[in-house]
Amino acid sequence: MQRTQMTARTSIRRTRRAREQLCALWRDRRARDAGMTTSEYAVGTIAACAFAAVLYKIVTSAAVSGALQSVIGKALNAQF
Repeated sequence: MQRTQMTARTSIRRTRRAREQLCALWRDRRARDAGMTTSEYAVGTIAACAFAAVLYKIVTSAAVSGALQSVIGKALNAQF
């Protein structure tokens, strides 16, 4: 019975030690990977500019411009 208790205690210690080491490794990894790098900012900026250009082309198109003018005109001429 005493050998069983020693084996259980040893197993618990090893498990705790492994968990602590894993947590320490994870903390170190997160600390090194905190935030975007310059290349990620550059790609994000280019994507945002491309999306803005597409939206600008859509909003300034004749169909959307006419629809917006119609909606605004109806809103301004609405009866209260």
